[in-house]
Amino acid sequence: MEFHTAGVIGGGAWGTALAQSAAAAGLAVVLQAREPEVIESIRTRRVNDAFLPGIELDSAINVTSNLADLADCDLILAVPPAQHMRATLQAFAPYARPGLPIVLCAKGVERGSLKLMTEVLAETVPSATPAVLSGPSFAAEVARGLPSAVTIACEDEDMAVALATALSGPVFRPYLADDLIGAETGGALKNVLAIACGIVEGRELGRSAHAAVITRGFAEIVRVAQALGGKAETVAGLCGLGDLVLTCSSPQSRNMSLGLALGQGMSVEQALAGKRSVAEGYESAPAVRELTRKLGVETPICEAVAAVLAGETTVDAAIEALLTRPLKPERE
Repeated sequence: MEFHTAGVIGGGAWGTALAQSAAAAGLAVVLQAREPEVIESIRTRRVNDAFLPGIELDSAINVTSNLADLADCDLILAVPPAQHMRATLQAFAPYARPGLPIVLCAKGVERGSLKLMTEVLAETVPSATPAVLSGPSFAAEVARGLPSAVTIACEDEDMAVALATALSGPVFRPYLADDLIGAETGGALKNVLAIACGIVEGRELGRSAHAAVITRGFAEIVRVAQALGGKAETVAGLCGLGDLVLTCSSPQSRNMSLGLALGQGMSVEQALAGKRSVAEGYESAPAVRELTRKLGVETPICEAVAAVLAGETTVDAAIEALLTRPLKPERE
């Protein structure tokens, strides 16, 4: 099983970075973008000025606005924001042949349905072979060719190996997993938890509090993954713990920078003003809260973030509520 061409759906920062990485791995890449200015800047200057300014893109990347141009690609990387994944896959479905591997690269829980992206794919392109790519990776660093490692999860072991082989490059290293639910859960919750870490930084609560949020947040990820049928060992890897540590440790993360602004006293509206790129944690927080309540799983940090974002409580009240929760064994 060999792949020579990759279609990338989504011309944002992460989609463009993955297109760059796939080209570096030796694949011919077709990048589909909705924004006319993105298509124009890549075609004329080999730069995505809107989402990844200053990074010259590989000549092996062709850009288009038409999903039909991806019909002959050997594999697809689906990189729209999570809340737009369903509509995007529905639009691509007529061009997807049976068995086509579609690698889901968006992180989140769909509002309304409370479904993970693999479930959305199963409903929109049921004939596809699903896979998940997730892990600690900032788009700008991947696009610049800095070293990074990710998880590629696929139930078909041969397909997982083939995808990893095709996407692996000199500085981009995929590790294999067969647990799609675990891989997705880590990515979906870590964005919400990164907002909490940003709030800790913005309120200058210290490194001890920061470490506590990461650790207790990871416990929330494990509980949710297991409740959904995923494995604790999956989220203990790159797609869970690794991604959580990265996203919670740098304002380069859109989610952490949102929390940082909230912690410094901005309103949600002020913190989001002028931002073109999506903070997935903001989009997914209500769905994460609703999903965990449905599952009967306690996720107090995610709950607190969702309440702050919804204007149901203040930052200070949320912090006080977390610090005054009943004492309990650490494993609970």
